[in-house]
Amino acid sequence: MTEERLQRRLAAILSADVVGYSRLMGLDEAKTLSRLNALRRKVFDPTVAAHSGRIVKLIGDGALVEFASAVNAVTCAIEIQRLVGDHEADGSQVDPIRFRIGINVGDIIIEGEDIYGDGVNIAARLEGIAEPGGICLSRAVHEQVAGKVASAFTEVGVRNLKNIDTPVHVFRVGGRVEGSQEFTLPPLISDRPSIAVLPFISLSEDRNLKLLADGLVEDVIALLARVPGFFVIARSSSFAYRSTTQDVRHVGRELGVRYVVEGSIRASDKRARISTQLVEAESGKQIWTQRFDVNLTETFDLQDEIARQIIRELEPELTRAELTLIQRQRPDNLDAWSRAKRLERRGLSQNHHTSA
Repeated sequence: MTEERLQRRLAAILSADVVGYSRLMGLDEAKTLSRLNALRRKVFDPTVAAHSGRIVKLIGDGALVEFASAVNAVTCAIEIQRLVGDHEADGSQVDPIRFRIGINVGDIIIEGEDIYGDGVNIAARLEGIAEPGGICLSRAVHEQVAGKVASAFTEVGVRNLKNIDTPVHVFRVGGRVEGSQEFTLPPLISDRPSIAVLPFISLSEDRNLKLLADGLVEDVIALLARVPGFFVIARSSSFAYRSTTQDVRHVGRELGVRYVVEGSIRASDKRARISTQLVEAESGKQIWTQRFDVNLTETFDLQDEIARQIIRELEPELTRAELTLIQRQRPDNLDAWSRAKRLERRGLSQNHHTSA
């Protein structure tokens, strides 16, 4: 008996929900439901229909909508936010209703009238990090609508979204919504400690030294990715900061990581000095720093050896830093406690191998 083949198609998915819905319902359940139904009837449903969208389902305070076009999805979202703002701006409501919206383009699975898959899940996660009254897009959407939609776009950066394996490059439609409160995107949502290795700075115009610096970063990223329990930001995301001088705390927030590795390389005659440091992104505190002096011989052999030296010293420091962070947070759940115990055991194992 053959399995039924899954039906798939590429679509633009819009996910929307009401900001502070539970609080509004707690204040006045009947009035909130009446206001929300009026918004759906007067604004949401007709605007979706006007932009050729299909409302897949309504989920409590939210909605999932499918479009064949990313341009239609984004223009629809912009119109919804404008009309909702106008509708709620008459001053009669102490707590105006506002929506968050997330949009993604991706492959979806069709089952009856419902849709599933990462294309849907990413849209829902983007909605969760949008500003009240705002719209967040994946890079796939931005690439399709840039220059085709009469709106400005702000690059938010690479984000790791809850239960989504691959980091997503996020863009925001327009600037800050008028009247919205100060809003900061949440840091990385992950069960594992996270780290980014920024491009090493070459303190020389020597092209070979710059290539060595880039190669070192690539090797350190690859070696860190093998360390159990640590999430490492991909090279393509880290190298976006090659020509910037932003504060490491800002970089950490944009990439959503707990730790950042920085480095520099300089040469004199046949010798090179590589300086590296591990920084706690939230505080900007330097946790570990080390210098490596090497002879400039065979480049690839040198690159491999330096990278391994860096990892040999960096990994136990990273483990200790994470253990300290867990203890400082005083975890109240078994998962955090068991992670701390695993880190302790790994630290003891590393110390044993080092002393041996």
